[in-house]
Amino acid sequence: MGPPSREAWTQRLGAFRASPSTFMASPEGEGLGRDLLSDLRSEKLSEQTKVSLLALSVEFPTQLWPDASAAEAAATSLLDTLVLLAPRPSALRRPLLLAATTVLVAGGTLGPASAASGRLLPLLLGLASGRDLGRGFGPASEQRPLQATACECLRELESCQPGLLRGQLGLLRGLLGREGPVQPLSLLLALVLRNVLVAQARAGTSLLSLLTTGDSSTRDGSHRWDWTRLEEKDAPLQPQAPSWPAAEEGEQGLAGLEPSPEEARELRATVAQLLDDAYLLTPVAQAQLLWLLGWGLRGLRGQPPALFKPQLVRLLSTAQLTLLHAVLALKAAFGEALFTAQDEALLLHRLTMAAQHPALPPTTHLFYLHCLLSFPENWPLGSSGEEATPLLLGPQLCQGLLPNLLLDPAALLARLHLLCLLCADDSGEEEQEGGRVQSLQCFLEELLAGLRQRAALAGGPRASATLCFQASYLVARCLAGKPAVLTPLTHGLAQLYQARPTLAPHFVDLLDQVGPELGEPLRVVLRQEVVLGSVQDGALRWHLQMLVKVADGDAQSSTLRFLQAAAAHCTDWGLQQALLRVCRTLLQAGGGGGLADLLQVLAEQLEDPDARDHARLYYLLLAHLSGPKLGAALGPSLAAPALASSLVAENQGFAAALTVQEAPALLSLSVGPRTVEGPGPVLQLLVEALQPLYTLELRFHVEGQVYEPLGPMHVPCLRPGRPVGTLRLQLQPRRPAPARLHVHALYTTPDGRTCHTRLPPLPVNFEDLFLPFPVPPEGAGPAFFEELWASCLPAGAESRVWCQLGPQGLEALVSHHLEPFVVVAQPPTSYCVAIRLPPASRLLLRLGSPQEDGVPVALRTDDWAVLPLAGDYLRGLSAAG
Repeated sequence: MGPPSREAWTQRLGAFRASPSTFMASPEGEGLGRDLLSDLRSEKLSEQTKVSLLALSVEFPTQLWPDASAAEAAATSLLDTLVLLAPRPSALRRPLLLAATTVLVAGGTLGPASAASGRLLPLLLGLASGRDLGRGFGPASEQRPLQATACECLRELESCQPGLLRGQLGLLRGLLGREGPVQPLSLLLALVLRNVLVAQARAGTSLLSLLTTGDSSTRDGSHRWDWTRLEEKDAPLQPQAPSWPAAEEGEQGLAGLEPSPEEARELRATVAQLLDDAYLLTPVAQAQLLWLLGWGLRGLRGQPPALFKPQLVRLLSTAQLTLLHAVLALKAAFGEALFTAQDEALLLHRLTMAAQHPALPPTTHLFYLHCLLSFPENWPLGSSGEEATPLLLGPQLCQGLLPNLLLDPAALLARLHLLCLLCADDSGEEEQEGGRVQSLQCFLEELLAGLRQRAALAGGPRASATLCFQASYLVARCLAGKPAVLTPLTHGLAQLYQARPTLAPHFVDLLDQVGPELGEPLRVVLRQEVVLGSVQDGALRWHLQMLVKVADGDAQSSTLRFLQAAAAHCTDWGLQQALLRVCRTLLQAGGGGGLADLLQVLAEQLEDPDARDHARLYYLLLAHLSGPKLGAALGPSLAAPALASSLVAENQGFAAALTVQEAPALLSLSVGPRTVEGPGPVLQLLVEALQPLYTLELRFHVEGQVYEPLGPMHVPCLRPGRPVGTLRLQLQPRRPAPARLHVHALYTTPDGRTCHTRLPPLPVNFEDLFLPFPVPPEGAGPAFFEELWASCLPAGAESRVWCQLGPQGLEALVSHHLEPFVVVAQPPTSYCVAIRLPPASRLLLRLGSPQEDGVPVALRTDDWAVLPLAGDYLRGLSAAG
């Protein structure tokens, strides 16, 4: 049978991409990786189809070859396919290189013990250097693409195994001046150089030999690869980090490498050569090159960052966001050693002007604002990590970046953040348009008032309220030391709650997040708003939720008066529980005589029994425990078991008691002797316990649609050594077939925990479904059986089976296994057996005269699917008997 056609592969790959895990688990997925490798060499498939197969191996290598040995074999096969390609132009060479590299890396087989690695690495290095081109690797038109692909593969290997190409640094440096692909080679050399600098700084060895050696081949033509770099160090090197390391890390790392004058000269020449050709790279590649070189040279002694100055002159006005990000990263790394005050002013002016452009996409606008908020300043004021605007970024320059209510939420919050930082540095007032004097703080207050006004609209969108609280939190965090801003913010939030109490959850979240500068005064004004409010305005549940957060030992009398008035309106369970939570908060704050009176009233008047019990419990605690003990009793700690037992509903023990926990099996379940009583098949279950169990519930599940759903079985109490009666599980098959019952047990332990466990599956054998026919009148057995026998055909099926006999003979076999179903018996020569199979099938057996080695059995059934099951059953009788 030949390889699949292009259409067959298209369908197969489509099914795989739809759900790789499902496809690989199916029979069709067993040989997918093997077939893919085999058909890459088939002449019947087009190159376009083979390229699709290679793309699949690059995207899903671990699914196609999940273990290391399979990945090694796959990479070897891919390299063999590459070598066997004819020297004519082919679109398969580059995908084959990529696929072999990906399979080795993803399969975890890259290493000195891998034969495929030993073949791939010299091949890639030879292709990247141009030595192996022209020797069976296609015409001259493919040389540059193959060189570029080889460089990309080497860069991937170096990224996964930093330091692997350490010995090839001089060779790669010598390739820069030759004709070839500039971008992949530059990025490869920059990555190797960066990893070498970090590794050499750790080891303290020389750089000169690595920078000047042009070829590191050994006599036999192989190359030296550094496989031990990662194994010797605790932390692997990262090819590119999202942010620059801290100064301490730089001092401990690259600062430890002090190159000699010769090494410094060669290093500067290499970096300068890479930077001189940077303009030939794409913006993304240029940015990555600057990241790698900046990371490698940061803190390196004897290497002035002035090497980057020509690039900055070219890039300070770039419109590419990736390049602008790389420039700011260099600024964060080198500061005033590379950037002058004029450069800093130019960058700030550029960012502020660009962020105000009306045609900016939202993401770009947010990027510019983020750069302003995180601008790496040359001479920052304040302690490290403190938020502040750069010295050269004043209110006049940011006039066009002030927030307004028409902006989308993300942009408004970013601009608000900038405004807060300006307000933190603003000590005076400036003249605005129209001759009116207005400070930045006044503008901020007006903006917050507008946000609160939109959030206060009844039925307004939830996003408006969320934005208002996000802005309030931002202001409270940035201006925590500005009482002139926090005071009007506090009163404004109190008015917002008065207008819309349904925002109570937002207030609770805000109080959890802000510091004491805003949190304490806000609690006071919110408590005043609640206790002075009405209990009949439909907002009682929100008032109670807010009181749980803001109630404390101060002004308890006003809070108690509000609770006494609210108690008459707490008619449902939820309101009563909310009222009791406020009482619990007051208990933790110290309580008092007024609280004791309130709890006594609640214990008598509340309608819900659980609420009355809680109120009575709180009263007893308040009356009998001192302040410290009361706090311990109401806290979440389980340090005092005696108190925890009386406060089950108030601590973690109650939560644990209500949680169904997974536990090991403390009971065993087995199938007892088979019976044939009743209208349907029944399993006799025997259950034994290893420790006392209560309210045991057994749940059964059968995969597929073979049986009707099975109901649970319950046992009130189960003790070791005291077996309960046999449990009868009624089966309702939808077709006569064996099955496996999956069993889950749910029970309660003596310490009050509710546990669940999974028990071993129970088998339902074919013979467990056997049911007898009604007993025919005396003497009517032969005619009854013949009538059944004739009724099975022609719609049914007939077969013959040879049944082995054990040493006890036919009579013993029938007595042990088939006696309830025998209709006609002529021992010891023949038996006629009629078996009823639920839901509506029948199985008839004629057992003939026994021979020396067995007995012939004729079978008839009105359900052909029963024949193989019946044959297996009969062939197993001799072993069972």
